[in-house]
Amino acid sequence: MEQKFDIVEVGPRDGFQNLKEYMPAEQKLAVIDALAASGVRHMQVTSFVSPKAIPQMRDAAQVAGACLERYPGLDLFALVPNFRGAQSAVEVGLHKVTNVISLSVSHNKANINRTHDESFAELQKIKDQFPELEVCLDVATAFGCPFEGKYRGVEPLLAFLKRGWDCGVRTFNLCDTVGLADPGQVRRFLLACRSEYPAARFEVHIHDTRGMGLVNTLAAVEAGADGVQSTLGGLGGCPFAPGASGNTATEDLVLMFNEMGYDTGIDFDKILAAAKAEFAMIEGSFSGHNLHVGKRPCC
Repeated sequence: MEQKFDIVEVGPRDGFQNLKEYMPAEQKLAVIDALAASGVRHMQVTSFVSPKAIPQMRDAAQVAGACLERYPGLDLFALVPNFRGAQSAVEVGLHKVTNVISLSVSHNKANINRTHDESFAELQKIKDQFPELEVCLDVATAFGCPFEGKYRGVEPLLAFLKRGWDCGVRTFNLCDTVGLADPGQVRRFLLACRSEYPAARFEVHIHDTRGMGLVNTLAAVEAGADGVQSTLGGLGGCPFAPGASGNTATEDLVLMFNEMGYDTGIDFDKILAAAKAEFAMIEGSFSGHNLHVGKRPCC
């Protein structure tokens, strides 16, 4: 396949943050080491949030600093919910962050206790204060909201993207936060976004809550996504869907795309081994399918 896109691993943030027990930094780094060894080149390694809100991320500076030292050639970044988080990321040496704002007004209020105006003002402050910092805008609930339902029209999303574009953002990540999307919707929304903002970079973050993680991600790639996000083992889960699986598994994506002839740059056997090792190491919500089968038959 000639089309190029990136598989972006976000497990060290989106997977680990949901664990009930604290996972020591050394264990987190062991997982990250295995991911890098498998060929993963784009990775969200932590989140600079208040330790009171998410105790699991209290070692963010330690983990990010170690990753920058070990892997200077990788595309490493962190999630930041606000200006203070961005400041901490810059201080540790990161040059790229993601900032989250929900398309849904009600979800944005429930998730980060802000209005859209307040969130975009904070985003503008980050851009103004750190002009050299690359900021990706994570558009949470881009396809549907647990309070407002599934979106049928793309117009609200396009208007939302304009606010981010006007702040200076050029990379957007469309997130299916609670797994409401379907392949047709993903394709339609992404094509409209690329048409409206051809100079922007678009990624997707698809949850597998209802078993459509792989097909929705494939639809995004076929519609021209520049990057697709996933977590090792499918670790994680949505707080608005208790008991439901959350993230699409990286090793499942790698197998699918490698089998289809795409050049992912990731070795399936190595990343499957990394997923199995993580599965044996910690107790969490894993949605990966290849975790429970052996190596792929050779014939």
